[in-house]
Amino acid sequence: MIKVGIIGAGRIGRVHITSITTRVPDAVIKTVADPFLNDETAAWAKSMGVEHTTKDYREIINDPEISAVLICSSTDTHSPISVEAIKAGKHVFCEKPIDHDIAKIKEVIDALKGTNLKYQVGFNRRFDHNFESLQQAVAAGKVGKPEIIKITSRDPEPPSIDYVKVSGGMFLDMTIHDFDMVRYLAGCDATEVYVQSANLVDPAIGEAGDVDTAVITLQMENGAIAVIDNCRRASYGYDQRAEVFGSDGMAAISNDSQSSTVISNAEGVTGEKPMFFFLERYMDAYGKEVAAFIDAIVNDKETPLNVYDGLKPVLMGLAAKKSSEEHRPVKISEIME
Repeated sequence: MIKVGIIGAGRIGRVHITSITTRVPDAVIKTVADPFLNDETAAWAKSMGVEHTTKDYREIINDPEISAVLICSSTDTHSPISVEAIKAGKHVFCEKPIDHDIAKIKEVIDALKGTNLKYQVGFNRRFDHNFESLQQAVAAGKVGKPEIIKITSRDPEPPSIDYVKVSGGMFLDMTIHDFDMVRYLAGCDATEVYVQSANLVDPAIGEAGDVDTAVITLQMENGAIAVIDNCRRASYGYDQRAEVFGSDGMAAISNDSQSSTVISNAEGVTGEKPMFFFLERYMDAYGKEVAAFIDAIVNDKETPLNVYDGLKPVLMGLAAKKSSEEHRPVKISEIME
């Protein structure tokens, strides 16, 4: 039985607490730590079977009984806590992104060298049944050689301005999932990024120095062209679709909804809107990704996403940000240098 510590008891921390206690039989949560822990959250955690709660995450780092740590705290803490946990000999699951600073991600990479520790980054969409099925079809050659990859990713409503100011910007907060998905579907990395972006949803987002709408094109190593369209607002719900067009055909996935019912009558033909947001759409995927992390520890195998899978979407995000600001294509090699 793997004893786990979870650092961060906010929205994502709660998701992982629920996933482990209900879906991962090989793990038990010994401690949950959060500097803002209150009585209500502590009581809820204990009701979920958590043995201990604290405001000091170092209780987890220093506990010899805990062998795996899930980092679900604020982004600015991800890389330093990762390094602390690795130096303490613990396996790490880290929510995306590892950091916005490439030098700090390299510190995590260096800390892992020479260890047999498992490190997984939380790009949960790879574990969604739709995206998983699409990738499997492409990898099996069902569409031939991939030539065009299209991803639509639109949130139902923009985040708060306070969040926007600390998020790192849309490309490192929202689009980073799509950058990972492009790599997943193409089976290779991007070499160049070009962005057309705008502030169309909320003027306050622009005042905070960010954009809320973008079309991103990417040149992939295998020759394919990828297109991502993002918006911070979709009035009809969480819009998550993808398509891979290849030399022998095309494969595509559409949105999930509460049911597939379509009503046809004199008033028209109507169906349900997509699920509202990521917690509704991806709860199953969150459970599967943590189960995969624990399985990698128990059976001593590679995690599905390693530290380099955490680095590369950040490189793409920084290239996209540079392209948006400078109105030109940006090669990934520029960011790596």
